[in-house]
Amino acid sequence: MNTVDFLRFAVRRVAEMTATLLVASFVVFGAMYLAPGSPASFLLSGRSASPEALAAVNARYHLDDPFAVRYLRWLGDMIQGDFGRSLTYRIDVSRLLADRLPTTLLLITMALAVVVTIGLLLGRIAAVRGGATDSAVLVATALAVGTPSFVAAVLLQGLFAVKLGWFPSSGAGEGFLDMVWHLTLPAIALALYLIGMLARVTRTAMLEALDSEHVTVARSRGVPERLVIRRHVLRNSLGTVLTTGGLIVSTLLVCTILVETAFSIGGIGQLLELATTTKDFPTVQAVSLIIVALFMAVNLIVDLLLPVVDPRITLGTRGAAA
Repeated sequence: MNTVDFLRFAVRRVAEMTATLLVASFVVFGAMYLAPGSPASFLLSGRSASPEALAAVNARYHLDDPFAVRYLRWLGDMIQGDFGRSLTYRIDVSRLLADRLPTTLLLITMALAVVVTIGLLLGRIAAVRGGATDSAVLVATALAVGTPSFVAAVLLQGLFAVKLGWFPSSGAGEGFLDMVWHLTLPAIALALYLIGMLARVTRTAMLEALDSEHVTVARSRGVPERLVIRRHVLRNSLGTVLTTGGLIVSTLLVCTILVETAFSIGGIGQLLELATTTKDFPTVQAVSLIIVALFMAVNLIVDLLLPVVDPRITLGTRGAAA
């Protein structure tokens, strides 16, 4: 892989991501103003919404400025790290994010670790052993894929938290070890569906690699089976698995909203759900844009790693060369 070509590709992808993020910021900002109601009506909830009071709220939050002016002011503030002031909590959104983002990132990290560990293991076992083991893994992963995250959350919460009392039923805990304990069930609920998906992808990729010519040649030369699996089969499957890994992280970012709400974790997923319900526009816009940015960053990392992991993959593509 040519270093100059790789750097050019990286710069181009970063530029594309920046442009996409700019478009996304416009959509995120504009979409909130298409929803029924307004921030002013929410702020005046329970009080007399006289024309004078409405005008005062609009002036304070610049809600009566032209749309383009509001968007450019908001974008400029976002670039400088000023996410505005929450209409619900009456504090800076950046403070809300600083308090809640670490919890969500820890939850996603734990869920990702579970997905990668169990998903790769099940996929490898199914592909290598075959027979009844393969069938059992396919059945188990079909059940996992067919179980939505919020259903898994309710089942795990009812069994292991309420009935058995092994884990807390809600909250995120305090301190690292306590947080890990509190987030164990949510992480499993978040990971269950994706374990099935990764296991099936890994199994398929390894079966294709096992049928390849270079694996047959390696076996004919007397290379031990464990080395064939490790050096040829697993290595040639990494491109497909890594691509799926990008999709997995993106899915975790979205599904965390449901799981955090079910377990009352208090991360940015639950914050987004509550902010949407209360029409807390600055919070919704900031969290949505952060999720979009993380989603694009994950895809950028995958695109950059693919040619490194599998030289057969051409820069800018996600398919292995023939």
